[in-house]
Parts: sequence; structure tokens; C-alpha cells
Amino acid sequence: MVFLEVEVKGVVIVDPNDLLHLNISLRKYMTIRLLSKIGRWKASTKHGYYVTPAILNFDHDSRGDWITREVIFKVSYKCTTMKPCKGEIFIGTIDKVMRHGIFLKCGPIQNIFLSEKKMKDYKFSIDEQPIFVNMNRESSMQKGTKVRFKVFDLKWIESEKEFHVLATIEAHFLGPI
Repeated sequence: MVFLEVEVKGVVIVDPNDLLHLNISLRKYMTIRLLSKIGRWKASTKHGYYVTPAILNFDHDSRGDWITREVIFKVSYKCTTMKPCKGEIFIGTIDKVMRHGIFLKCGPIQNIFLSEKKMKDYKFSIDEQPIFVNMNRESSMQKGTKVRFKVFDLKWIESEKEFHVLATIEAHFLGPI
């Protein structure tokens, strides 16, 4: 898993009335507003998943709106991000097992699909719960199992602001751990 540090620029809008009611410093208020804004972002196609903001820099250049009485501050911050790439190897946890494949989760990536076609030698079976079994290696994959997989393909879904990943275990040292 590769983590990157990127610099992102934006603005924070400050309502002076909020500062009076909250009784906190301007810097603390701006930090809270910026962190809540970042928390609503999930990911971007350019940077990947936003994991954590690291360094906040506030530009002292600001402009005011005389009608609303709000002040707009320019800010920049460094943020740790994680962007999946084709061919990258991850370890994920099985979230759901279905006849046509397995859904995994890995860190901030919530939509990873491992198709039965990309799990040669594994066959679907339902005993007490759905499971994929490999009789040759005497291994199985069921909900909660950790799986080492390779990113086969990925697609950015704009409406959900996240990546959908197709996985494979068709290589050496991949599969259930």
C-alpha cells in the first residue's frame, strides 16, 4: 500500500457571529471547519482516498463579503492519501461471499470484487455459510478471512466519490492468509 503526501488548496468561510458564540480562536475555528470539510470528502480521482490532513497553512490574505459579513480565507494543507493502482498487491478482509465472487474491504477501499473467474481452483459451496474451497491446497475463503490479492482493474465512480476495484489471486503467493 502506497501512501502519498499531497498539497491541497481551498477556502474556509468564517462567519464572525459563530466566533462570538463559540468563544474560540480564529485559527482553531478555521481548523475545525477545514477538518469537517475534509471529512466529507471521501476520495478524488486525482489524489485517491484522503486518509488524514497533516499540516495546515493559513494564508493571511482574506476578503470579506459586505452583504453576508462572512470572511473568506485561502488555506492550503498537506494531506496523506492512498490511491490504488493496477498491479498493486493488498491484503483485504472478506466482507461478503456470493456465488459469483467475493467482496473485500481494505483500508478506505470499500468496494473490491474478486470474481470466481479470477480464483481458479476455488469452487463455491454452501454448507452452514457461503464459502469458496480449494481442495488441492485444502484452503477456504469465507467471511472474515484475510486475502492477499492483486489489483486487476479499477474504475472511478464519480457519483459515489470512490474507486471500484477488481481483484485477482491468479499469481504466486496470492490467496487466503
